[in-house]
Amino acid sequence: MNNLGQYVSINGIENQNINSDKDVFWNLGAEILYEHTIKAGLGIIGKGGALVVETGQHTGRSANDKFMVIEPSSKDNIWWGDVNKGISEENFDKIEAKILAYLNKRDLYVQDLYGGTDPNYRISVRAISPSPWHSLFIRNLLVRPDHKDLNDFAPDFTILHAPEFKVDPKTDGTNSETVITINIGRKLVLIAGTSYAGEMKKSVFSILNYLLPEKGIMPMHCSANIGKKGDTAVFFGLSGTGKTTLSADPTRQLIGDDEHGWSDDSIFNFEGGCYAKVIRLSEEAEPEIYNTTRMFGSVLENVVIDPDSREIDLDDGSLAENTRSAYPITSIPNTTEGAPGGYPKNVIMLTADAFGVMPPMARLTPEQAMYHFLSGYTAKVAGTEKGLGKEPLATFSTCFGAPFMPRHPSVYGNLLRKKIADGDVKCWLVNTGWTGGVYGVGSRMPIKYTRALLHAALDGSLNDVEFRTDANFGFEVPLSCPGVDSAVLDPRGTWSDGDAYDQKARHLAGLFKENFVEFEDHVDDSVKAAGPTL
Repeated sequence: MNNLGQYVSINGIENQNINSDKDVFWNLGAEILYEHTIKAGLGIIGKGGALVVETGQHTGRSANDKFMVIEPSSKDNIWWGDVNKGISEENFDKIEAKILAYLNKRDLYVQDLYGGTDPNYRISVRAISPSPWHSLFIRNLLVRPDHKDLNDFAPDFTILHAPEFKVDPKTDGTNSETVITINIGRKLVLIAGTSYAGEMKKSVFSILNYLLPEKGIMPMHCSANIGKKGDTAVFFGLSGTGKTTLSADPTRQLIGDDEHGWSDDSIFNFEGGCYAKVIRLSEEAEPEIYNTTRMFGSVLENVVIDPDSREIDLDDGSLAENTRSAYPITSIPNTTEGAPGGYPKNVIMLTADAFGVMPPMARLTPEQAMYHFLSGYTAKVAGTEKGLGKEPLATFSTCFGAPFMPRHPSVYGNLLRKKIADGDVKCWLVNTGWTGGVYGVGSRMPIKYTRALLHAALDGSLNDVEFRTDANFGFEVPLSCPGVDSAVLDPRGTWSDGDAYDQKARHLAGLFKENFVEFEDHVDDSVKAAGPTL
């Protein structure tokens, strides 16, 4: 094995059963990984310096191809079902053997990193891949150890990454030629058949979501930031709801944009970077994220680029709607650079309601917060996924991140409720979706109104205004807010037909009720009563 690089661990990859006679590149930086990517014909440099790559067939996560291994140490703790599909140890071992044989014939790139910025709760992760740009991606997204810690780095978990290798569903027990599978007992992740880099980071997130609740830590699919007075805020939300955009606020310090832990005294980032959706990104509305798409070190996935001028076109979704920029968190100005935030004062749950019936801001009781956290509501619209028609599709992803939650949602819901109660935390539901009608009739909520409402909630001034109780959902809605047209605060009044609004609101309330049935045996009566009324 020809180990190359300045930071080669004494705990070599032979410990991961790799015994290649090829080159193994250890902990390379962006400059060399750029060179290797371009030499291999896997990417080009965009104007401004970002590395532009394509992921081929898979431009997003392959939810149907993700499996948890049914093994003794974890099987009784997993929430088995559509989210956490099981695969046998026997099939896992077969897939591992095939991937190892594949990797042993190729030059490899190793990154030794941490999942988690808090030394008390982080895990050590080794990512091994034949792809240099994937090595740069995971280097951007996880936390880099001090150089002095790399020489004897020993991983807690290992990712064997073979994006071009295809498994055999007939013999390997998979659903397709793609597989993402986590073996908690063996502390090993296998990824094959997909070049979408997000699978790497989300596998680490899933592992932390399994491990941390046993330590009393609330793992969260959220962004987080800190105000000038040291007040921490947490933003839950699914893709497309504004989680990354709204947390990258020039008036507040960014802790992180996607994954965090909530301990007894702090909010800490799981990651060292950001993975922002950039389709139709506006320089005016989101300058900090926009700038990363023209920055050396960023990895742009499926962004259309002119091969001659190297100008990128963020408005072109011909390769994918899910275009992404992966960059170190230090690429964003005004960040904490890995430092944690204090115990949060506010929790914000974001939804993009394409039915146009949710208010732009609502205040939640602790019971309502748990109800909406377990519900994890947003709505998808035409153009975001294949097969979607003109009518919005209600989506309920429990805990605002069901695909990454190995344990039953009640584990995370009860942790959240306890954390909220312990700190007297204010909770808010924010609709970044549609107003004045459903998608196709109404318009998207102006981001200036959303920001004004958030600032008022976070600085405490919104607590001083008068609220009304929503007739359909039971939460409290402010009647006024500085910088916001009061008419927007009452969604019914923004519709031209009030009866049509009532009908659509009742429809959505019914969908909430129907979805929550699966959680009713795991919550008390106060949480059951916190949902919509019909």
